[in-house]
Amino acid sequence: MVVKIRLARFGKKHAPFYNIVVAHARTARNSKPLEVLGTYDPIPKSPPPNDPHARPWKDIKLDRSRAKYWLGVGAQPSDPAWRLLSMIGLLEPKYRPSMVGGKVEKRSLIYGT
Repeated sequence: MVVKIRLARFGKKHAPFYNIVVAHARTARNSKPLEVLGTYDPIPKSPPPNDPHARPWKDIKLDRSRAKYWLGVGAQPSDPAWRLLSMIGLLEPKYRPSMVGGKVEKRSLIYGT
């Protein structure tokens, strides 16, 4: 059976919060996972007021050793999970061709910022 690394949504309406989980591919999104690897809070946190150059950030907490283990045994990350794992440095970012004027220009990173 295929095992996936994906996001399970928790939180309230208009205030999402995600668990980064390892689950069988055919189970429901919020069913009991095989393992919870970490959390992702997509709502930007405000920077400290005394630092004018600081930018808002999104909180990602992940057990890197367990994520490496699951990737090593063949777990396939979903696209949002791939984006998060590439931001952390566990995976290479996916590339996609950029379409400009109907022609493929150069490849651009998929970060979804």
